[in-house]
Amino acid sequence: MKTIVCVKWTGALGDDVEFTDDQRGVDPDYLDFALNEWDACAIEEALRMRDAADGGEVIVVTVGGEDSEKALVRCLAMGADRAVRVASDDVTLVDPIRLGQLLAAAMQGEQADLVLCGAQSSDAAQGATGSAVAAFLGFPCVAVVTKVEYDGSVGKARVHRELGGGVVEVVDVRTPAVLTIQTGINEPRYVTLRAIQQASQAEIRVIDAETVPLRETGYQVRRMFVPPKAQAELIVGSSEAIAQRITKLIQEARA
Repeated sequence: MKTIVCVKWTGALGDDVEFTDDQRGVDPDYLDFALNEWDACAIEEALRMRDAADGGEVIVVTVGGEDSEKALVRCLAMGADRAVRVASDDVTLVDPIRLGQLLAAAMQGEQADLVLCGAQSSDAAQGATGSAVAAFLGFPCVAVVTKVEYDGSVGKARVHRELGGGVVEVVDVRTPAVLTIQTGINEPRYVTLRAIQQASQAEIRVIDAETVPLRETGYQVRRMFVPPKAQAELIVGSSEAIAQRITKLIQEARA
């Protein structure tokens, strides 16, 4: 079986934050980067299915600049077979429709049985990239998956998906299909420094994002900012004094 996994090198905010000059993104120097938690579970699930099938191939795909290859290297160190990066230095590229188009373009010709994505990313938290990939590939999509049983002989997968209130839905989906993986489906394996060093020598196929025609776009980031902190005031005194103060605060807020 052949499984493609979409992964992302995500940034987490620290105590301080500064934005890029155009105010449309966070300065990377103020972010701590790591492989997206949901994507780590997705790659682990793909590796387990490959091993259970006694053969196959796991390919990892990402979109981003050269630093994003660190996510691919980590996945290769975990045991992935090949890696592809769609090269884009646009730090404001968070539109899941455009991301889905770029990721789908990188998969053309691969004839994958399954495409796995994290249910969401820890930074943008859109939860929509997997669905966008499925739309551009023309594959069915099942979201928030907590268990996968794949049977290549009948061309379908039986998956469990998480609903609200602890309810689990069991779904049969024809393959090829896109599944977005929820955390908790497995425990991603530990990766040694030696494995990472060896994986860093592997060849990564690079596709220029500019070669993928822009067919659709969902939205564009215009500005990012830190909202002002709300201030609390303890009002004491007589009922009349408190009422007068509240009235004044409301009037100031409306001004």
